Amino acid sequence: MLAGMPDAVCPDRPDPASPRGNHPSMAELRAVSQPPTVLGRRNSEHWAGALYLRKGSIYITRLLLPTGISANAVTWWIAIIGVGAAAVLLLPGWWPFLVAAALVQFSIMIDCTDGEIARWRGQSSAAGVYIDRICHYVVEAALPIGFGLHLDGGPAHAAGWTILGMATAILVLLKKAFGDLVHVARTYSGWPKLSEDGEIAAPRSNGLRSLRGLLRFFPFFRAFGAIEYSLILFVLATVDLLHPLGHEGLLRIWAIVSLPLAALTAFGYLVAILASSRLRPQAPEPAPRPAAPEADPTASAE
Repeated sequence: MLAGMPDAVCPDRPDPASPRGNHPSMAELRAVSQPPTVLGRRNSEHWAGALYLRKGSIYITRLLLPTGISANAVTWWIAIIGVGAAAVLLLPGWWPFLVAAALVQFSIMIDCTDGEIARWRGQSSAAGVYIDRICHYVVEAALPIGFGLHLDGGPAHAAGWTILGMATAILVLLKKAFGDLVHVARTYSGWPKLSEDGEIAAPRSNGLRSLRGLLRFFPFFRAFGAIEYSLILFVLATVDLLHPLGHEGLLRIWAIVSLPLAALTAFGYLVAILASSRLRPQAPEPAPRPAAPEADPTASAE
């Protein structure tokens, strides 16, 4: 459906002169589309590269290449599938949480696929980055709202739980904006693209460094990513299903806890950014020093 969208939305159509065909072997496709520089990303690959999603995404990439669909058109499906996951949550019962978690997994797998297609075809575009950001904003905000509507019994009964979900979604969007605005500020200052070097993201204060190290054992700040959030809901819904004492009690507790936790996550992320070197110019690598000229043995000493 989206493959036929105009170039204003999908400007990265395949170059007909590209030497790479649309029927690569898996070894060829992995070598180009999943290089170590991608799999080793510190933040964006904490699910996709380190675990399992890239193992499945490469097969989807291979299936899509012969269709001619552009990488940007594939990117839009992140939001379509992710919003579908949030919409499923509007339905009553336990099974919507299972379906939502599975759909979010598939959505993130597609998030891997669009980049793999772009790398195979040698494409890159600012529009692709922009669309990708939009899709993640939409999905990660839609999930708490869908959850709140579920607890209220659907859109026709929207009330307090829905408001709580919407407030959580706003904080999730703020936290994401804090991160993206780092790149905006660096661009306005004429600085180069920020690398994923862990030392740049680390706080300059020794005390904050120690606190940051402790938080790796309690990564609550990841709770509002699409995968993590959907899995938390699925686990809590499953425990509620098996628990004999109450109906969706743990889910309701999570909805209440989510709001201050999202606020703490957003505020902590803002402090972490301001305390790091992300808003400072990165020092260029020192140029090699010219070799000292050899002494002229015929020259007289002064």
